[in-house]
Amino acid sequence: MHDQQQEHSEQERTAPEAEPAVRPLDGFTVGVTAARRAEELGALLERRGAQVMHAPALRIVPLPDDTELLDVTRDLIDQAPDVVVATTAIGFRGWIEAAEGWGLGEALLDRLAGVELLARGPKVRGAIRAAGLTEKWSPASESMAEVLDRLLAEGVSGRRVALQLHGEPLPGFVEALRDGGAEVVGVPVYRWMPPEDIGPVDRLLDAVVSRALDAVTFTSAPAAASLLRRAGERGVREEVLAALRQEVLSVCVGPVTALPLQAEEIPTLQPERFRLGPLVQLLCRELPGRVRTLPVAGRQLEIRGHAVVVDGVLRPVPPAGMALLRALARRPGWVVSRAELLRALPGSGTDEHAVETAMARLRGALGAPKLIQTVVKRGYRLSLDPHADTDKYSGE
Repeated sequence: MHDQQQEHSEQERTAPEAEPAVRPLDGFTVGVTAARRAEELGALLERRGAQVMHAPALRIVPLPDDTELLDVTRDLIDQAPDVVVATTAIGFRGWIEAAEGWGLGEALLDRLAGVELLARGPKVRGAIRAAGLTEKWSPASESMAEVLDRLLAEGVSGRRVALQLHGEPLPGFVEALRDGGAEVVGVPVYRWMPPEDIGPVDRLLDAVVSRALDAVTFTSAPAAASLLRRAGERGVREEVLAALRQEVLSVCVGPVTALPLQAEEIPTLQPERFRLGPLVQLLCRELPGRVRTLPVAGRQLEIRGHAVVVDGVLRPVPPAGMALLRALARRPGWVVSRAELLRALPGSGTDEHAVETAMARLRGALGAPKLIQTVVKRGYRLSLDPHADTDKYSGE
């Protein structure tokens, strides 16, 4: 019995370690444009395997330094509004905290306690209650459109409506209220400004243009608008738009955030619930779903952004190798000449020997040299399985 136990333990020690499971975002690179909660979003993405490129497209002006908010707060204390619409939890909390710093906290809370207070969603409702106040109503959809519908149904003629802005103006909302006869007072609780260091934004734009990113995430409309504005300043606006309209996926936390992108005919995706968690879950479905699996030399080959999955095992591949592999995968099974592969290599010059060097490294990275076949005096081809439907995998 003792000998059997010893033999079993030796087998356990010598057994090969199981390959770690491929995570949903392994092999993909995702840009994060958020200024607020960027670390949280980045951590959620990295936990699922993504490489993350941080590039805050905006910064938030500290509340106590914002004299416009101070002036509006004094005005609302002096002349009571009929309705106050609170749109974000961080904005509402920040308003109360800023007022307290100016010595106006108690007066503002007293004023808000006597008005019709509407909360856009549950987080805002929580912030209102934490301040000792009670909201009159909150929409189930967390939609500003539903808030607007309620106000217009009640009638706003002659009423004073204070609207806590959440980083960007809401022109359609404001215009509809004014057309209904309301006096609208915007409360700019925090203000977006360009980042102090523009370098990360420029690097992200370069990565978009070169298709080094698989997706870019947006959590505010001002960040999306700021990124496009910076692209224009650098003279790469059209190149950025072309990439975002085709290869690079734009994922927004909600429909308001998506508006500046949609205005430029950039397709966007948004989760059903406007939260960071569902946004990451959406990416976990969409990015792997955009990758086709090729049956090559008896194996399953999945080409991701900066890595390849071979039979369920993640294989990191250097950039030159990925460039070659993508060129081969555009016409799997067809011979691609050395000259064409040389053109696909980044910064390779005119020496076709660079193709041979990069190809040797690619084969080594894949761990299965037979995936790519050398065709003497012609070039290289992916060894697509003979019974595969070549039309299905053709990039034509």
